[in-house]
Amino acid sequence: MTIHNAIKAAVVAAVGFGTAAQAQETVVWWDFLGGGDGARMKQLIDRFNQEHQGEITIDATTLEWGMPFYTRVQTAAAVGEAADVIMYHASRIPLAVEQGILQPLTAEDWQAMGLGQDDYAPATWDAVTVEDQQYAVPFDTHPIVLYFNKDILEAAGVLDENGLPMGMDSREGFTETLRALKEHGVRFPLGSVTADGNFMFRTIYSLMGQQDGELMTDGEFLAGDNGEKLENALSVLAEWTDEGLQSTYTDYPATVALFTSGEAAMMINGVWEVPTMTDLSAQGQLFEWGAVELPVIFDHPSTYADSHAFAIPANRGREMAPEKRAAVLEVISWMANNSLFWATAGHIPAYESVTASAEYQAMEPNATYSSLTQNMIFDPRSPLAGISGPIFDVMSTYFVPTLNGEMEPAEAVEMIRDELNAL
Repeated sequence: MTIHNAIKAAVVAAVGFGTAAQAQETVVWWDFLGGGDGARMKQLIDRFNQEHQGEITIDATTLEWGMPFYTRVQTAAAVGEAADVIMYHASRIPLAVEQGILQPLTAEDWQAMGLGQDDYAPATWDAVTVEDQQYAVPFDTHPIVLYFNKDILEAAGVLDENGLPMGMDSREGFTETLRALKEHGVRFPLGSVTADGNFMFRTIYSLMGQQDGELMTDGEFLAGDNGEKLENALSVLAEWTDEGLQSTYTDYPATVALFTSGEAAMMINGVWEVPTMTDLSAQGQLFEWGAVELPVIFDHPSTYADSHAFAIPANRGREMAPEKRAAVLEVISWMANNSLFWATAGHIPAYESVTASAEYQAMEPNATYSSLTQNMIFDPRSPLAGISGPIFDVMSTYFVPTLNGEMEPAEAVEMIRDELNAL
């Protein structure tokens, strides 16, 4: 029986008779998507509603990103008033499970969706798993990448025969590329969000991962030589700032503006900025550009990533009817199977049948950086981790002064270790 028929059968069984109008289910949906990916999600929702007319309608609301969203979900679920399905960052799932605000997904749920563990990269599947139980369906992975201005790099002689930046395989090589751009007269060879420690966590954690560093080991923060690995990561970035190779005290909008205006030749940012570049390019307002996996500064490739995932709130005192759950599972399954369009938002679809398709492999720059899914690392699985979580807050306090030349990396590491372990 298809999931569409399962929905109809559930409704008929519940009421004893039915028409198309009576069988229609409304699925209340909450997300936090703005900008280019928000616009593309709205298009996906419209397509779903058109294809399921008379059966299922998604009633979608976009809430404010970050803590406002997660606080709203927590308080609403506590009184049984959260949505039927929500978008959730995988990094926040351990805390959500501790708070009791997400329903676990059963084997029957996965079977109904036609999805399972083999459809996802191991790191992505693990990110939604707590104590061998899944609490969400991964929709994408959204790592950070290196954006680059092909015109400037070519003029400076640091674009290789494949149209990619030179020096991507070592700290020395990439630093020489930055220096060559500086000598060429580029104001900022690299644009980084150095005024926002929460954002810079992504870059710094990636550089720790390139050294096989761990933020948390058996419940202890920066145990063993992991403090040294964090110091190494901070030192590289601080040195680039000191040499004038990286933008200083730059907030998120300013970083994007530096890159799109040509004042920064390269930029480290999330794949979610791909729509910005794509749309500007289509309007004839942008140079030739590309995006690629981060340079290997230390031992091997490693990139921080998170995942947008679909979860079902545990609404206290409000049990979800079988036909409603069937409709929710159809929404999630349809989104996974149609996530090729989501890749136009820059994200890497989590469903590997999509990323293995010829259509996806022909997409640029996505296909160029999608190899990083073999090298990605997620936040530690802890209620203290995740977007806008305590770990982010503590570390960001010390990242900003360190990256901008006002604190020594070794001092920052000691302060971070002490405060994190005090949590």
